[in-house]
Order: sequence, then C-alpha cells, then structure tokens
Amino acid sequence: MWDVTAPGLGLRATPAGKPAYVFQSVYQGKDLRITIGSPAAWSIPDAQAKARELQRLIDEGKDPRDLKRDALAAQAEKQAAAAAKVEADKAAALTVGEVWGDYIEKRRPFWGDLHYRDHIDKAKAGGLPSGRRGGGKQLTKPGPLAALMPLALKDLDQTTIERWAADEGKTRPSSARLAWRLLTVFLTWCAEQPEYAALLPDKNPAKTKKAREALGKPGTKSDVLQREQLAAWFAAVQQIQNPVIAACLQMMLLTGARPGEVLALRWEDVNTQWKGISIRDKVEGTREIPATPYMLHLLAALPRRNEWVFSSPTSASGCLTEPNNPHTRACKAAGLEGLTLHGLRRSFASLTEWLEVPAGVVAQIQGHKPSATAEKHYKVRPLELLRVHHERIEAWVLEQAGIVFDAKAAPGALRVVQAA
Repeated sequence: MWDVTAPGLGLRATPAGKPAYVFQSVYQGKDLRITIGSPAAWSIPDAQAKARELQRLIDEGKDPRDLKRDALAAQAEKQAAAAAKVEADKAAALTVGEVWGDYIEKRRPFWGDLHYRDHIDKAKAGGLPSGRRGGGKQLTKPGPLAALMPLALKDLDQTTIERWAADEGKTRPSSARLAWRLLTVFLTWCAEQPEYAALLPDKNPAKTKKAREALGKPGTKSDVLQREQLAAWFAAVQQIQNPVIAACLQMMLLTGARPGEVLALRWEDVNTQWKGISIRDKVEGTREIPATPYMLHLLAALPRRNEWVFSSPTSASGCLTEPNNPHTRACKAAGLEGLTLHGLRRSFASLTEWLEVPAGVVAQIQGHKPSATAEKHYKVRPLELLRVHHERIEAWVLEQAGIVFDAKAAPGALRVVQAA
C-alpha cells in the first residue's frame, strides 16, 4: 500500500515476514528502496516525515544508503572508542601488586622453590604475628618491595624507584639489592606483555645508576671458622638445648649448603637406603649430595613430627625458621662472635682446602655453578664419587673438633663422645 500524502512511502508485507514501512524512489536513474521500520515502532506521521527527509536527500544528490552506512560506522567507532577507554582506564588503575601476582603465577613453572619464595617474601605486606620463638606479640616487617605494591604500575617511574632505593638502602641494603634485581626483571617482563607494555616507559625505570648506587655494593664477607676453632664451635652448638637446632647447625657446616636449603629439607628428601640427600637448589632446581655417616646419625635422632626434617612445634609452618639467635648465643659462648649462618657455608669451602679436595667436587656439593668448561661439559661425578670426598671431609672436620665417632656403626645406635 502506498501513501498518497508522502510520495515514495509504502507499507509492505510479505508472506514470510512482518509488515514494514519502506521508502522507494529513483536515485541517479536507478530504483532505490530503503526499509524504514515496523509499524509497531513507527507511527504513520513519523514514517511520512522520514520519507520526506529521504526524498530531500535524494533531491540534494545524496544517497541515503551511504549516509546510513556512515552513521552506523560512526556509531560503531564511538562504541569501540568508549570500550577502549574503559579498558585503558582499567589498565591504568592496575597496581604493581596486581601485576606482580600475575607475573608470579605465569613465571612460577620456570622457577625453583627458593626463587619463588624470594618473590613472595620481598613483596609481603607484613603486619602478621611473628612465628619466631620468643617473638611475643611482635609483628612481621613488610618486605622491601611492599611500599611499591599499592602504586599504579603506570606511576612506577624512575624517580619513584630511585627514592625507594634511597630509603631501603639506609636500613636493609642486602635485602633491598635482591629486591631491586627482582623488580628489574619484573619490569622487563611487563614491557614484553601487550597488556602492560603501554603503561611503562621505553627504558626500564629500575635500571638507573642512581638506584644502583643508593643500594651500595655487597661487602666481602670474611666470617669463617678456622681449623683451630672447630672444637669450640661444636662444643657450644652441642650444648644448645633444642636438639633440632643443634643438628641443623651442624648439618649446615658439614654440607656447606645454604641455610634455606637445609631448613627446607623434608623427610622424603632423605634416602637412607642409598645414603643420599636431595636438596632443593636455586641454581639447578635440585641436587643430590651424599648422606654421610655423622649426618645420618644426626638425622636418626630427630623427632618426626611432620614432613619437615627440622620441624618446630611452635612455628606456624611446622618448619624451623632460621636459628640466628641460638647460633649467635652459642658463638658468643665459644668466643666466636660475628659468625653468621652463611659463614658456615663459607667455612665448609675454606676447610676443604686443608684436604686439597678438587674445587669442582666442593662446588657440586655446595650447589655452585661450574666455573670452567671442563667442569660444565666433561666431568660428571656420580653420588658415590662425591661420597668418597665428602666422607673424608666430614671425618677430618670431626677429628679437628675432637669428636670421637664410629662411622661404621648403624645410625641411631651411635654414641658421640667429646674428647677431653
């Protein structure tokens, strides 16, 4: 049906579809038909007004279809821009802590346990009850990176990081240096991710000379046990009332392992049948070292409270935390003040010089990277070969400490005698 008052306006119905207002005319010698809309949505006067508008456009030499396409394209572009702005606003509001969590989750499969724990510890907020024995109502301190976690990632610029480095460098430079290295790698990763790259400057804001200088250089540590000090150290450590702590400290010295590696030992890591200990390593992931006779004796005497070898009934995790205070008191009683837990690792490496043990053997036991091509590619030492050297080291240390020990007796049935 065609309208008599508005030329070109019609109401069209098909057997398969619903009725609709249409406009029909001629544009540049060709028929043109445009659907206006349903009678349910358009009144007759509105449809008539729309038909007259379309005819005016044709009279002006304009194709209504092009104008409609342009309008739809402009609307779609406007909606896309609005959506992009919403996403940009959300991205701009992302905090360092949120992206740090995403980073840890995605990189975790490529890290060892210790490296993962460093990322957690350096960014922790703190303020929780201390799990240390004798800590009372003390709360844990925030990690070095905790102050940066609430900031928007886009605000983590060079000036902010340099100011952070200056503050942390005054109170805990060693911990802050590790945190800075972790932060630098994190920002490099962010720059490689499409969703975060636009929030950061082209140059990594953590890689500045000012930040590096504010954190200082690590000093050369010289705390180490001399051969003649072994007797005093063992005597003082064996007087510690907590046998778990005493065994843990002796194992740190006799294995040269990192303190965290010893504390993280689980009973499943100790193979008494093949006399091996699997250590979670920050370099290789895990490494296998011999379970020497005296170490097996120490382990046989420990209580099996849970999965941890060096367990603690008062610790929230069930695992012994770093026994710095008991070791400090023992060293003070022995006249060996200043010896740290990591100094025991240095002591192991230094004491092996007396026996002229191959440097590669010591490095493999301690978990150091090979320092030469031959060590890296040509020398493969099985556990039994390491045992030959490690048992000799242990026997010599015990001898210098004046400890009488039967290495052939069964673990758990041994008796340690302090020589007069």
